[in-house]
Amino acid sequence: MSTMKSSKREPVDAARDAFRDTFSAQPQWTCRAPGRVNLIGEHVDYNEGLVLPVAIDLEIGLAFRRRDDRRVRIHSLSFDETAEFDIDDLAPGSPVAPPPPPSWSVYPAAVAWAMRRAHLPLLGIDATIAGDIPPGAGLSSSAAVEIAFAAAFRQVADLGLSDLELARHAHAAENDFVGVRCGMMDQIASACARRGRAALIDCRSLEVRHIALPPALRMVIVDSGVDRELRDSEYNQRRLECEEAARRLAALDDGIASLRDVPAEAPTSLLDALPAPLDRRARHVVGEIERVRLAAAALENNETERFGELLFASHRSLRDDFEVSCEELDTLVELGRQAAGVIGSRLTGAGFGGCTVNVVSAALVSDFRRYVADGYERLYGRRPRTWVSDPAPGVSVDPVW
Repeated sequence: MSTMKSSKREPVDAARDAFRDTFSAQPQWTCRAPGRVNLIGEHVDYNEGLVLPVAIDLEIGLAFRRRDDRRVRIHSLSFDETAEFDIDDLAPGSPVAPPPPPSWSVYPAAVAWAMRRAHLPLLGIDATIAGDIPPGAGLSSSAAVEIAFAAAFRQVADLGLSDLELARHAHAAENDFVGVRCGMMDQIASACARRGRAALIDCRSLEVRHIALPPALRMVIVDSGVDRELRDSEYNQRRLECEEAARRLAALDDGIASLRDVPAEAPTSLLDALPAPLDRRARHVVGEIERVRLAAAALENNETERFGELLFASHRSLRDDFEVSCEELDTLVELGRQAAGVIGSRLTGAGFGGCTVNVVSAALVSDFRRYVADGYERLYGRRPRTWVSDPAPGVSVDPVW
């Protein structure tokens, strides 16, 4: 088991030291962009619903300096690889040198392409990148990379973009270049989060309201060890099913533009008109949006037991109606339910593997982690990684003095 921010070097420090070794120069700036865990509101961001993510203390760190041309050179410490590309040569599916392109390099290339497509006057950069967000665990490592590079491009060209605008460009990069048709939750959380608070995001209006988490509670993230790759999973299929459900419902009620518009108080008559599995997909989305509303109100009213009930209900819906859970995630949630100090537990992220998020009484975090890890190891023969986090702030850039 591990806690976040152990004695190992911070990603920003590692990237800064590596920059000097790689480029024989001093970086001008450093940047940190956090991963995220979604407390509740899964698979509703691309349905224009409400979500409640929190930035975490795992992050991507960059060290970088401005170039006078449009060339980008990046060295990854995690992979010990270097990628290079010219901003003007990028197109979806285009190679990033040297061939074959490093898989991680698609994300900074995608951001440069999306910002160039928006006619922003970009400049090239030299950069080193480090991180401690485990890839494939559902903690938005890709969104953190995208936001970090969007912030770097903003800095070197003095673009004057807001953090929310960075999230828009990073989202376009993920959708149109990388090919994952996600909503904007991950990018907004990494860009706009505030310390100590969850971000209630309206994915239709993009309004963000920051809600304090009670200091007596901690987030415990438990990794199932089951990796998932969004482009190779059923993620895009779920989105297509939601879009088809919305189209069918719009034919019955012209007030429905997306599943966000299906009323939570009486969806049955409408949803009964949908064939399987569209009825179940829509039932999850409609119910989940309402659960987010109730969860935000519960936090604001300090109704922690109610908040936890909603987390457990969210997992049941993701398991039964949206069908994105797996045996290992279900086991972790059940172990979490049995453990001392638990408030609520659910899978977090897209599903198909990855992590659970558990809200736990701060005084009983150690007991909770031990119980869940021991039980999981007995069943699967491997000990899950766990992390403890408070809500972290969003992206930041600092000069190197």
